[in-house]
Amino acid sequence: MYEYEQISRNIIDGDAEKVIQVVKKSIEQGLLAEDILEHALIKGMNSVADKFRHQKVMIPEVLMATRAMHAGMITLDPHLQQSKKLGEIRVLLGTVAGDLHDIGKNLVKMVLSSMGVKVFDLGIDVSVKSFIQGVRKNKPQYLMMSALLTTTMPVMREVIEELGNRDLRTGLKVVVGGGPVTELFANEIGAELYFSDPFSLRDYFIEKHSKNR
Repeated sequence: MYEYEQISRNIIDGDAEKVIQVVKKSIEQGLLAEDILEHALIKGMNSVADKFRHQKVMIPEVLMATRAMHAGMITLDPHLQQSKKLGEIRVLLGTVAGDLHDIGKNLVKMVLSSMGVKVFDLGIDVSVKSFIQGVRKNKPQYLMMSALLTTTMPVMREVIEELGNRDLRTGLKVVVGGGPVTELFANEIGAELYFSDPFSLRDYFIEKHSKNR
């Protein structure tokens, strides 16, 4: 359908305003919100994800596409059935202490938010103490830590050890990622999950929590 193709193309182009316009028009024409989500928004973002994995687009382009996707989701949200959302899932995320990079973290935040996941963002340069306080306060199912500098990666281990010392690991999955982070490192420090890019993370959430969608 032309409307679906147009929305997908606008997402790929990162044109949030056009996404909003066409989504609104599609709803007015009687198209189902669930169909718009599946055949337009998700399809467009899947195309971006595929290009990203094959290094055909750069991170700034992915950020623009994700913002466009998020704008479409906000427009579509009132029309979606509650069963289509992942609003019961809570994620706490932040870039570890000593690291001021936030592009990867922000991309993960937008990808998760576009699926309806509740995200608590601690920002950058987050101390061990702040991560612990965030877990206690927000009671997330997932704690996600990002690092782009090899010198800051040990902070992830410190956070995980402190969570164990304070008996905060029950019901909590620790996720780590970032440029220098590897699956081997994740295993060594006791993290439950590692993802090489935000879209692998998204695919995990879709598969793992599909019963909530």
